[in-house]
Parts: sequence; C-alpha cells; structure tokens
Amino acid sequence: MREVILAKTAGFCFGVEQAVQTVYRQAEEKEKSGVQKDMPVYTYGPIIHNDEVVADLRKKGVKILEEGSAPKGEQKGSPGTVVIRSHGISKAEYEALSSAGWHCVDATCPFVKKIHRIVSEESRKGSFIIIIGNADHPEVKGIRGWVETEAAVIETEEEAEKFFLKKPMDICVVSQTTFNNNKFKDLVEILKKKGYNIKCVKTICNATEERQREARQIAKKVEAMIVIGGRHSSNTQKLYEICKQECKNTYYIQTLRDLDVQSMQGYNSIGITAGASTPKKIIEEVQKNVRNEF
Repeated sequence: MREVILAKTAGFCFGVEQAVQTVYRQAEEKEKSGVQKDMPVYTYGPIIHNDEVVADLRKKGVKILEEGSAPKGEQKGSPGTVVIRSHGISKAEYEALSSAGWHCVDATCPFVKKIHRIVSEESRKGSFIIIIGNADHPEVKGIRGWVETEAAVIETEEEAEKFFLKKPMDICVVSQTTFNNNKFKDLVEILKKKGYNIKCVKTICNATEERQREARQIAKKVEAMIVIGGRHSSNTQKLYEICKQECKNTYYIQTLRDLDVQSMQGYNSIGITAGASTPKKIIEEVQKNVRNEF
C-alpha cells in the first residue's frame, strides 16, 4: 500500500493567514456598507504569491496597487482603502500612501515588523546593515526602506566573499524571514571570518524553520516529494531546493493541474509539503488525488 505523508506545517503561516483574512474582511465590509464601486479595496502588490487567491479576490472587487506607486484615486477625497500585505513596505511608501490620502490597513507580518524596528534602531546607532536575502523580494525591499544609514543585501556565498566595508563600522546582520536557515548560517560564518564587529540578529521566523526542517525530514524517507506553491513564492522555492537535495524525485506544482500523474505511479511513498502562501483547499485537493489515483 502506498504511503502518503503530508507535512503538518504545510500551508498558510500566521502572517499570511492574517493578511488574507484582512483583505476578505475589508471587501465584505465595503460590500455591506454600499460604498461606491469606483472606490474599491486595494492591496499594495498581490496580497500573497498565489494566483488562485489573487484571482478570487479580484472577483470580489479587490484591485492591486502597483508597488512603488501611491495614486490619488478616482475621485476627490480619500482614494480608498489599501491593505499592506504581510511582506511589509518601506517607510517612504507608508508616507507616500498617507500623503496621497489612502486609508491604510496594515497587515504586515509581526515578524517582518520586528525586522523594520531592528534595522531602524541599529542604523540610527550608526551600524552598517546587512540583509541576508533576495534583493528583488518585496520583503527585503521593505526592510531596506527602514535603514537610515548604509545597507547591503547578500544572497550568495560569492556575494558574502566579495563584501567589504569602505570605512570602519559596526555591522548588524538580519535576514529575510523565509530564507534557508542553513544557508543563512553559512553566509554569516563567511562574514565573521572577515574580522568585522558583527551583531547577528536571527530573524528567520520559527514557522519557516519548522517548515524547512519537516520538509527535509520527509524528503529523506520518501521516494517522491511534491512541493505546492506559487511560482513567485520565495519560501516555496526554498522548500523545493531543500527537498530536491534530499529526494531527486521532487516536483514543484502550483495546483493539482500541474501534477503529472504518470510520473508518480511508480512510487511507493510520496511526501507533500506546501509554501506559506498555499491555501488549505489546494493542499487537500492534491493529497486526496495522490491517495485515490495511485
């Protein structure tokens, strides 16, 4: 009989759940209040990196504000409500939205908010800030926007090796909340060998660590591994990398439609995990079909 193991940590984390529910609540309140259709609820960028959720919200009238913009709306007065997603935004973006008259509902993940406070305080003390993470990721862009001195983003060993300070400064190191924990440790070790005075603040969230640890454990003992999540989801990409290291037959899918049934039929044990922005409904659908079809 085929064994199917579903990770207990698969699916929405606290921060994502909070952000998504906030948007749905705002959309429902707007509908009940009968506010004009030309004053929709917006999210600042896609609320999460999941096309299914974004599409469902669009059906409910929720629109997306492009990152880096603070348009003045479609009529005089307040341009409406904008929900700040769990990734957070920069200080300058908050100020731009506020000055444009937007009613901001802040759904930034508390763990990300904590990083904003850390880099703001440490940079005011004169420390150079190093953010371990993907420079193009919205969370990292937001974190960098709270730094008041100089900062650098480092993602690879090569970047860590090349890094040097132009002048003597203390360094404070933080991380994108969804970064690979083992990789973070490796990069910090490279930086420490340079002899700098480094204060390292561990900001990878516990949910991410636990999710990565469980995914690795499952991948080690199954013949095939399925990782579910949006293609642009950073934490899902990290899960895929981790699982692929332990199980060569690892498959990255967004929904059940992406699963190649033929390629899975020869496996006696299959593991399933999912990123923090993957809805429970999608995970259950994949699990059910893996159990019933094979």
